Amino acid sequence: MPRPLPIDSDYLTTLLRQLLDTPSPTGFTDQAVGVLQAELGRLGIPFEMTRRGAIRANLSGRRYSPDRAIVAHIDTLGAQVKRLKENGRLELVPIGHWSARFAEGARCTVMTETGIRRGTILPLKASGHTYNEEVDTAPVGWQHVELRVDERVSGIADLMELGIHIGDAVSIDPQPEFLSSGFIVSRHLDDKAGVATMLAAAKAVLEARVELPVDCHLLFTISEEVGSGASTVLHQDVAEMVTIDNGTPAPGQNSSEYGVTVAMADSTGPFDMRLTRSLIELAREFHIPHQRDIFRYYRCDSAAAIEAGNDIRTALLCFGVDASHGYERTHVSALEDLARLITLYMQSPPVGG
Repeated sequence: MPRPLPIDSDYLTTLLRQLLDTPSPTGFTDQAVGVLQAELGRLGIPFEMTRRGAIRANLSGRRYSPDRAIVAHIDTLGAQVKRLKENGRLELVPIGHWSARFAEGARCTVMTETGIRRGTILPLKASGHTYNEEVDTAPVGWQHVELRVDERVSGIADLMELGIHIGDAVSIDPQPEFLSSGFIVSRHLDDKAGVATMLAAAKAVLEARVELPVDCHLLFTISEEVGSGASTVLHQDVAEMVTIDNGTPAPGQNSSEYGVTVAMADSTGPFDMRLTRSLIELAREFHIPHQRDIFRYYRCDSAAAIEAGNDIRTALLCFGVDASHGYERTHVSALEDLARLITLYMQSPPVGG
C-alpha cells in the first residue's frame, strides 16, 4: 500500500537552481548531464549512459521485470549560429520550437570550440533614436534578429579570430528568480523543473527506505525539444512509462500553476487510459490537488517512445508553466505536489496487461 512521503523542498529548489545555471540546449547537453551524474552518484542511485549521452538510472524493486520508467528531459531551447554577418553580428536559427519574440533582448552565450563569448540577441532595428517608429513596426521572426557579440568586432574576420563559427550553439540566459511568494520565474523550467522534481521524489523514496513493487527506471533524455526524446532511451522490459513535463496554463486550457496537471492527450492522441486513471486515483486518494487537460500543440517524451515502436503504456504528469517556451513561471507548490504523486506512483503496483 503506498504511503505519502515528505518532499525536501530545499533540495528540490537548490538542484533546480544548479540545473538552470548549467547551459544545455539540445545537442550541447554534456555539462548538464555531468551535473546529473554527480547527483545520482551522491544519492547512491546506479545509472548507465546511452551512446548519445542520455541517462538510465534505476531504483530497485521486488520484481526487476517487467518494470516501469519515469522520464524527464534535460535539454532546453536555444539557438545556433547560422551565418557570420559582414557587420560583425551573427544570424541565428532556433534550437527547438520557440518564437523570436522571446529571443529579442535575451542575454546569451556563444559556445565556441575555444571558449564562451557573451552577447545579446537584438532586433535588426534596435535603436529608437535611429529608427523611430520602425522599431515598433518591425516584423517578428528569426530572420529579423541578430546576435551582438560583446567583443571588439567589425566584420567576419574578427568573428573568426574569436573562434566563432557556423553551427556554434547559443545558450539563452535563464535569469531565474525564486520569490518569497513561492513563484519561480525563469527560462528553461521546461523541463529542468521536471528533472529536479523527479530527483526530489527519488530522494524521498530512498530516505524512507520503502520497498518498491517493481524496478523503477529514472530516464533523463537529451533531445526532447527537437522531437526524438525517449525514442531510444528505454530498457526493453519497461511496460509503463510516466513522462514529467510542463503544462500550459492559458485561456482555453485547464492547466494551472498549482497542483498537478494530468494530461489526457497531446497532439499525438490520448495517453493510456488505464495508467492515466490510476494516477488520478492516487491523487484523489491522497488528496493531491490536480486537474486534467488536453494539449493540441504539444508532444513529449512519451509520444517519441510510442512512435519509435515501443509497446508500452504511457502517461504525462505536468507542473503548470505560464508562458511556456518564453519567460516561464511556475509555483513551488506544484513541484512539491507533483513530487508527492511521483513517490506514490513508484510505490503502487503496476497497471498490468
